[in-house]
Amino acid sequence: MGIQDWQGSALVIGAGGIGKSLSEFLRFNAPKLDVILCGRNITNQKGIYLDLENDDSFISFEKEISFFKNPLRLVINTSGFLHSEHSKPEKRLSHINRSNSIKNFSVNSIAPILIAKSIEKFIRPELPFSFASLSARVGSIGDNKLGGWYSYRASKAAQNQFLKTLSIEWKRKFPNTVVSILHPGTCDTKLSKPFQSAVPKGKLFTPEQSAKYLINIISDQTPSDTGKFLAWDSSVIPW
Repeated sequence: MGIQDWQGSALVIGAGGIGKSLSEFLRFNAPKLDVILCGRNITNQKGIYLDLENDDSFISFEKEISFFKNPLRLVINTSGFLHSEHSKPEKRLSHINRSNSIKNFSVNSIAPILIAKSIEKFIRPELPFSFASLSARVGSIGDNKLGGWYSYRASKAAQNQFLKTLSIEWKRKFPNTVVSILHPGTCDTKLSKPFQSAVPKGKLFTPEQSAKYLINIISDQTPSDTGKFLAWDSSVIPW
């Protein structure tokens, strides 16, 4: 089934550059899909407020989904934390501190599995369903050749383990479901802005490019692909 034939409800979590581009791409290319953007910075009246670090916010999030008229068919988590005004990725061991590590794990690994917990009750076993969450190649233990970025690497690796484990459980409960762990490439967003000078020519993608690559992967997958860690070009990334 092509993307133009997708029907039901879709949630895109994270109102940053990739999240907004994914929402727009789906609304244009999947007109039968009811696309709702979720996050803390929601300006569209149709969006759903969700603070990934607040348990009460998840309760409200579930209540909003319960009002949907159409079945939930697609959820994509684009949220992530790498840096802020007060914290940067650690270049060496001496840069590690507890608060930055906790922040990374809270957003990058714990939030995605809590999203899965919240949406599980709305999955219809008889219908195809996709849950995708953005990871990063630097979360690969096998691909780690440069070191550094301790908390970000570890938190993304933890997300990968959470979602790989989830894919095994959901394969038993929901045989038509696909769980995808996706690396979108380096995208021209606020998250990557301070680090773009090291990106090879032609490998810095616009949010629109990344959105297209990600949807292409999701649309081509079948339940046999569940639990894979894939790059933007569909290549498998080592754990």
